[in-house]
Amino acid sequence: MADLADRALIRAHWDAEAAVWWAESEDIPGVVAEAATLEALIADLRSLIPELIKLNAVPHPDRIEISITAHRTEAIELAA
Repeated sequence: MADLADRALIRAHWDAEAAVWWAESEDIPGVVAEAATLEALIADLRSLIPELIKLNAVPHPDRIEISITAHRTEAIELAA
């Protein structure tokens, strides 16, 4: 397995039907998380990412910077 870079991209998406944010990453093996708010999702990622790296025995730097891109689509009703 390749060493983990010092930067990783996390993609967060809003699931309107389930009313949750969910996240994934190709840069960090095993990252899949969900939470009711984007802030709660980020908090979960702060604890999940170090656990996954340790569990998967991924060679890594002392610190990793994550970049989170979020996508949410909303429908807005317009008056006739």
